[in-house]
Amino acid sequence: MNRPSITAAAKSGKILVSDGAWGTFLQQQGLQGGECPELFNLTHPDKVREIAGSYIHAGADMIKTNSFGGSSFKLTHYGLAGQATEINETAARLSREMAGDDHWVIGSVGPTGKMLCMGDVTEDELYEAFKTQVVALEKGGADAVCIETMSDIDEALAAIRAAKENTALEVICTFTFDPIGNDEYRTMMGVSPAEAAIACVNADIIGTNCGNGLKNMIQIVAQIREAAPDKPVLVHANAGLPEIRNNETVYPETPEQMKALVPQIIHAGVNIIGGCCGTTPAHVAMIKEIVNDHGY
Repeated sequence: MNRPSITAAAKSGKILVSDGAWGTFLQQQGLQGGECPELFNLTHPDKVREIAGSYIHAGADMIKTNSFGGSSFKLTHYGLAGQATEINETAARLSREMAGDDHWVIGSVGPTGKMLCMGDVTEDELYEAFKTQVVALEKGGADAVCIETMSDIDEALAAIRAAKENTALEVICTFTFDPIGNDEYRTMMGVSPAEAAIACVNADIIGTNCGNGLKNMIQIVAQIREAAPDKPVLVHANAGLPEIRNNETVYPETPEQMKALVPQIIHAGVNIIGGCCGTTPAHVAMIKEIVNDHGY
C-alpha cells in the first residue's frame, strides 16, 4: 500500500484532486430511467470499471464508488434491500481494482430519503442501514467513506457514527446547500455551511457537494473554513447549474470554465477538489492541470 491517509495528505498542504460525476456518466453508459444505478455493479461491472478508470486516467488522486443509493432504504425501491452488502462490497472492489495501490477509494454513501423529523424512520434504523453499507464498502477495499449530499444534521451524524464505530475508514461528510440571497446558503432542512461544519466535528474531512457550480462553492468553502479552520475541506461541484435544453438536463460549465475558478477556491481554503453532476474526466483533467501548474 503506497498511500498515506487522505487526511494526512490534505493536512500536508497538498491539494488533492477527486473524481467527477457518476450518475450522469452511468446514463451515458446505458443506464435507463427507472433502473437501479447500483445494480450495474453486478450486471455491468466492466462499465463501472470504465468510469472509475477514466477518472484515474484523467489524473484523479481518488475515486468514488457506485454506491450512492446503496442503503437498504434506497435499494428497497428496486426490491434489492437484501443485496445491500453484495452491491456495496462489489462497488468498492471495482473501484479498488482501477485505483490500484497508489490512489484512494472513497465509498459513496448518500441520504436514505427518510426523514427523522417526520417520524418515518428511527435513528437506530438509520444507523443500522448505514452500518451495513459502510462495513461492506470497507470489506470491498475502500479507504474512506464519503457521506454526501446531506441536508439533515441528524442523518449525517448517524452515518458518521456508524462508520466510526464499525470501521477503520476515514470519514468525509458533505452537505448540499442552496443560495438564499446575500451570500447565504442553506440545505433544504435549513442548515448553514457553518452549522454543518461545527456539527460534524467527528468527521475527518468536511465539505460540500452538488447543488452548485464551482463559483458558488467558493463562498460555501470560505464559510466552512471559517467555522472549522483545522479540518480538511472537500468540494465536489456540479458543472454549473442545470439547464433544460431540448427537454434534456444540461450542465453548461465547460472544463475550461471550471479550471479558471480553481485558484479562487483554493484561496478560499479547500484541500480536495472534484466534481459532481455533469462533470467529466475532461473537467477532472483540467482541475489536475491547474493544480499541477501552480505547484499545489
